[in-house]
Amino acid sequence: MMDANALGESLYGFVRELYPICRSITGPGLRETLAAIGRHVPLALCEVPSGTRVFDWEVPNEWSIREAWIRDGSGRTVVDFRDHNLRVVNYSTPVRARMSLADLKPHLHTIPERLDWIPYRTSYYRDSWGFCLTQRELDALPDGSYEVCIDSTLGPGSLTLGECHLPGQSRDEVLIYTHACHPSLCNDNLSALAVATWLAARLAGRGDKRLGHRFVFGPATIGSITWLAHNEDRVANLRHGLVLASLGDAGGFTYKRSRRGDTATDRAAEYVIARRGGRIEDFSPYGYDERQFCSPGFDLAVGRLTRTPNGRYPEYHTSADDLSFVSPRALAESLAACEEILDVLEENVCYVNQNPKCEPRLGPRGLFRTTGGTSPGEFEHALLWVLNQSDGTRDLLSIAARSGLDFSLIARAARALVDVDLLRPAPALGPR
Repeated sequence: MMDANALGESLYGFVRELYPICRSITGPGLRETLAAIGRHVPLALCEVPSGTRVFDWEVPNEWSIREAWIRDGSGRTVVDFRDHNLRVVNYSTPVRARMSLADLKPHLHTIPERLDWIPYRTSYYRDSWGFCLTQRELDALPDGSYEVCIDSTLGPGSLTLGECHLPGQSRDEVLIYTHACHPSLCNDNLSALAVATWLAARLAGRGDKRLGHRFVFGPATIGSITWLAHNEDRVANLRHGLVLASLGDAGGFTYKRSRRGDTATDRAAEYVIARRGGRIEDFSPYGYDERQFCSPGFDLAVGRLTRTPNGRYPEYHTSADDLSFVSPRALAESLAACEEILDVLEENVCYVNQNPKCEPRLGPRGLFRTTGGTSPGEFEHALLWVLNQSDGTRDLLSIAARSGLDFSLIARAARALVDVDLLRPAPALGPR
């Protein structure tokens, strides 16, 4: 298995590979990105035609862009899409015109307080066009006539979703959703695309799992809405879920609870993230795609894992969210945190003690020290805690919290007790 440094470099390499692609909520950039993911994990693609009704929304027309530029009166190119794909307002309609600087300025977007950063702007659901440039570039434009070209196409097509399904022994599944539509923004959200892809690949190589895992890669908002509209029959099996985003920066982890706030997903993520020094936040109906999965008509056990949340770092949605803003180390740590959360969900079962009247004899079963007179070790303590608390209503996370022992130790003790027929899984108690 790769060490953490090599793993981080491989994740960073994937971010670097995806960085130049001009992605959007539809179109060739999104498909190119999904094709790259599909070279690492088995990915099924679904094309949903433009105009398809998805709850209160409609799948938009498909957008693609070939070139875009602004030239001054001397023919000099002063803004060029080839330099950076944030330079065009995403989903800009085609335009070819000559106009004065005064007429052009309403179509130019900058960040006045950041002289050398290009903003990321979109116009998905209203026909419009525009360019993004630095404030320093805007200030340097002289009065005069400018030629403007955006060679784009906006018309009937489809929205593309990518899905990697890894079946488990039970019908219960963990949903992992990651938005794949942002162009050349490394933390938001190439970092999570890399982490989710490597996470799926590593899970696929682990053999039998109790829980199934369903990884969905699609555009933000309209992607999760479209997936839910086409998969309502699968929702009952989604017992856990995470939306992944912004996992490559230097900030600490932040876990945002589901709408219910006390699900097994919430408890597992809180356990892992708190131990890693991260923050726990309550649910709010703003953010990424967790707000669709947690809408009241679904109310799924889906939380969100980020490092620094969206909008809370200056580089957010700007050209400064580049390859220098994310690091191999942060990516590797994020992958490890995701794996640990999924491991806790996999192991976090309610058991029933099969010999509940007084303590069973553990020595003859090879689980306890053979010489008396000394205090039991941590593992022996874990055995006693699991036996005492396993009445079919307390899961292993509850036992770990009450005992103060590490969850992995509690889970190892439970496996040992199952092996000698002192525990059996409790009947399912319904959604948690």
